[in-house]
Amino acid sequence: MDLFETATSQIIHHPEYNSTLILRSEVVAEHAPPFPPALPVPALDGYAAAKAVHRKLLPRRPGRDAGLEQLCTMYALDLDPGAPGGPQHGEQISVLVLSPLLAPGTSLPYYHPAVSHLAFRYIPSPSPPGSHGLLSIEVVPLASPSPPPDIALNSRLYRTCLALLDTLHRYGWGALSNYKKRMAHDRIVPREAYQDLYLVMRERHKWRVDEWCEGTDPLKHVFEDIGIATYLMLLWKDTFASATAPTENVEKVNVETFNPFDHQLTLFTSISCGNGLLVHILTAEGYAGHGVDVRARLSWSHYPPATRAALHVHALDPTSPARDPYLAPGVFLIGNHADELSPWVPVLAALSGAAGYLSIPCCAWAFDARFTRSAAKAALFPVPAHDSRFAEELGLGADGNNTSAYAAYRIWLAALSAWCGWEVECDALRIPSTRNWAIVGRRKGGEGEGVENARRIVDEVRNRAVFKTRRPEGKAGDH
Repeated sequence: MDLFETATSQIIHHPEYNSTLILRSEVVAEHAPPFPPALPVPALDGYAAAKAVHRKLLPRRPGRDAGLEQLCTMYALDLDPGAPGGPQHGEQISVLVLSPLLAPGTSLPYYHPAVSHLAFRYIPSPSPPGSHGLLSIEVVPLASPSPPPDIALNSRLYRTCLALLDTLHRYGWGALSNYKKRMAHDRIVPREAYQDLYLVMRERHKWRVDEWCEGTDPLKHVFEDIGIATYLMLLWKDTFASATAPTENVEKVNVETFNPFDHQLTLFTSISCGNGLLVHILTAEGYAGHGVDVRARLSWSHYPPATRAALHVHALDPTSPARDPYLAPGVFLIGNHADELSPWVPVLAALSGAAGYLSIPCCAWAFDARFTRSAAKAALFPVPAHDSRFAEELGLGADGNNTSAYAAYRIWLAALSAWCGWEVECDALRIPSTRNWAIVGRRKGGEGEGVENARRIVDEVRNRAVFKTRRPEGKAGDH
């Protein structure tokens, strides 16, 4: 029973884990006894209400489903039913009742079962103390002249209740076993701000799925780039807020009036931009920048003129002493699955005086060869051990997740970023990809030393003479 309240807290604050139709819940108010007279707290024989949370369920598709307010009431055993001033509850919560709050004339949205109350109950075992009890779920159907709801094994209500009960059990087991999430999300950009803006961005750009002309999966690539663009817009708004314009906290961003020009944002350069969709979305949203790749994609010719002008067939050569025209000071670098250029992103950002960078590594590459654990040990910069505090602070995931080859690569990239003078920030992006871990560099620590370290890396790679810059393909390769 001591874990029941922890488990039900997850039910209250994360309904989206049990329904793909729910975006999240927002707490409207929290109450403790004595409750306001207008608060419809259900009465349970033998139990006293200990606390209540008034929440609002937000749908993932607000154009299709309605939101819903709900009262979440937690109960403990009633220690003294006849006590002056009302029932006296015990310390341990053993019942949670969810009650939809419907305005007159409204109906429940599709994602909510047709019930007026739904209760989770912990039933202690009659055996000696310490024995395991039982979890049960109970419902009160909506008042209706129609027959009682179907509770057959294949009914929707039965399946919903079974799924909710299974979820509660998993939360309790997770609390018992000290479970830790595999990935740490929302470390830089708050979840609420991201989700709200993403809904707007999705409606603006989802039509690209129907006009996809590449041979890749349009659902994955379109919605992935919409998610990355959303993340960048909020990251930039928080990082480059104008000192003269009224600053708006990124957590309170108003998606209806969001304006990319509310901050002093310099140009961006997307390295290995591929199909160019991320460049197009950012350009369409009013940001100025460039996308470079060694090969033009079929999609490029289908974008509007402003996007086509921002896409360039160009091969970056990190070892060249000449300054690259797309790596000017103040530019923000984007390395989205940049493959062999991924390790070069923080190096180039340091040497070019970039405003910062975002790197989403995919294939594991070192500077001039595939990344291997043995190559990491002979790195051109110090890499902390995988069990050090440095690795633990990167948000790689739960215990034991730092030993995989990809985790070793991420630690290597983060150490490289720090070596080049960047304050390391990491986040797991909310995008449809298993490679969703990102490194963000937007603040510089030892800038002078970091630039010198980056120069030494370039000199060493140039002396090894192994790195080969790809030759631009198509007509651009003839110049």
